[in-house]
Amino acid sequence: MAALKIEPATDSMDGQRPISLNFQNVEITTLLQVFAEFTGLNLVATDSVKGQVTVRLTDVPWPQALDIVLKSKGLVSRHDGRVLWVAPLGEWAQREKMQLDAQAALEAASPVQMMSMRLQYARATDVAQRLQGAGSGGGGGRWLSGRGSVLAEPRTNQLFISDLPQRLTEMKKLLAQLDIPVRQVMIEARIVEADDQFGQSLGVRLGAGLAVPLRVSQGANTLAVGAGNAATGAGVVTGNQVKLPAGSAGQTLNTPASFAVSLFNAAADRFINVEISALEASGLGKVVSRPRVVTSDQTKALIEQGTELPYQTASASGATSITFRKANLKLEVTPQITPDGSVVLEVDVNRDSVGQITPAGFAINTKHVKTQVRVEDGGTVVLGGIFEETDRNNEAKVPGLGNVPGLGWLFKNRDQAQRKSELLIFLTPRVMADVPATVPP
Repeated sequence: MAALKIEPATDSMDGQRPISLNFQNVEITTLLQVFAEFTGLNLVATDSVKGQVTVRLTDVPWPQALDIVLKSKGLVSRHDGRVLWVAPLGEWAQREKMQLDAQAALEAASPVQMMSMRLQYARATDVAQRLQGAGSGGGGGRWLSGRGSVLAEPRTNQLFISDLPQRLTEMKKLLAQLDIPVRQVMIEARIVEADDQFGQSLGVRLGAGLAVPLRVSQGANTLAVGAGNAATGAGVVTGNQVKLPAGSAGQTLNTPASFAVSLFNAAADRFINVEISALEASGLGKVVSRPRVVTSDQTKALIEQGTELPYQTASASGATSITFRKANLKLEVTPQITPDGSVVLEVDVNRDSVGQITPAGFAINTKHVKTQVRVEDGGTVVLGGIFEETDRNNEAKVPGLGNVPGLGWLFKNRDQAQRKSELLIFLTPRVMADVPATVPP
């Protein structure tokens, strides 16, 4: 029993026309002839193609059906234009090996030729390394034949290639595809550091004294009894029994304001000094850095600006030396232009600043962002931010007296500080328009 079903198909679907087969114990050569008539291909089968096969397939694309039938008998096929070659797998592998050996022998006996080519955009030394398979890109093997060689001339940016004529023809087509202008990308980064801080501090100095008149060597002096307890000839000197002045309230560049009052009795021999110091300070700052760099597609670019700070290092022998460390703004970016016109950015941003002084030198305040992001041409993306918020309330007081209702504030000071800082990084890539090359007359 045998059945064959041929489905009509349009020209656009001719390569995948479905076929239905139902054969029992049919010769493989007969079944291959059915495929040849169905596809319109010319069939060539070796003498080793023999045997019977049973197959039942319904509405299967003919290339898949042919592959299934051939695999069931250990056969393979090769297309050569409109000709379909069929042979056993081992026989075909042996034939291909013989062809390769014959081609290698022919290449070994054929004379080599020389070709020179001046590159317009690519660098000759880089292309020569890729042709020899020694490039750092890690792509593929050697493009030249075993007898081929290439020489790069950096001064004139030329390549001199010596190889077989067939390889030279292929190499010329390859170099035409490699020697093309690379598109440029301008990347502009905006690094915004916002700082908002508020501080409040309240303190007091409280002192008391007693003036006692003395007569020394027929002269009148006054002895002040207090924290200082020193004698003067024209006035009274006292000290502070409670000394809790206002702090800096988080503002290291500001000095607290003070207000002092002295209270005396009628005889002016007993007195109390009260000095109140207070500070309320606020600050709002914003630092904007705008590094900008232009680079080629898929080429890493680096722009850096900053300060190198010295610090001391010691070796194992005990000798000391001065080493420098950078505190800078660094933008390192590698762009990749996609087919739809957007840009994929691999970004590494460092924003370092000088910190506090230490016995070994200055500390470095570091803010670092490393990521990969896809942005439209001319669009802006926020890579990420670092937000810090500090809220501090400190209080120092005299034990017991600082808790007295109403008068406890005379025996303590308060220091309050609030600070908010935020770092935002904006990136804007722009693909630059290609400028047509001008040929000198």
